[in-house]
Amino acid sequence: MDVGLINGLPSHPLFVHGAVVLVPLTALVLVVCVLWPSAARRLSWVLPVLGLITLALVVLTTESGEWLEERVQESALLEEHAEMGSGLTPWAIALFVLTVAVWLLGRAGPRRERGRSGTADSPAEGGVSTVARLASSVAVRIEVLVIALVVAVGAVIDVYRIGDSGAKAVWHGRFSTSESDNRG
Repeated sequence: MDVGLINGLPSHPLFVHGAVVLVPLTALVLVVCVLWPSAARRLSWVLPVLGLITLALVVLTTESGEWLEERVQESALLEEHAEMGSGLTPWAIALFVLTVAVWLLGRAGPRRERGRSGTADSPAEGGVSTVARLASSVAVRIEVLVIALVVAVGAVIDVYRIGDSGAKAVWHGRFSTSESDNRG
């Protein structure tokens, strides 16, 4: 699949803008859903789909960046940016895995509540399954929160660092800090 061009222009800048928006958005939504399980239940399948779209966009951004790197003039700034760019994929994978985990935890909460009222399907301990009890335990929620915070902050910082290095690679020495007399 050729992800290098869209309508005759390099696709990397387009994908970059999407990743710059979706990675922090996914990180924020993930943390909100961990802190407020009812938000995860309300968002339902939207949370893992957001994680999947973010992951796919990061992969497309990386692939299109590699395509573009082979077609532009080499520089130290470009090499630094390219090396950093591939480091975002593990963060995006972690975000996706966590969005799925938090979605599943959000689904386990209502099962436990139904189990307390005796309407759950599971016969274990008054209708509450072991998985539902474990998933809604405070210890598991704290662990997921800590992991989600680490991944969310790490992903956002990495997006910032990669974007900053990309902007330097593109714009270094290509503009003047004073106004041009060529407006006309």
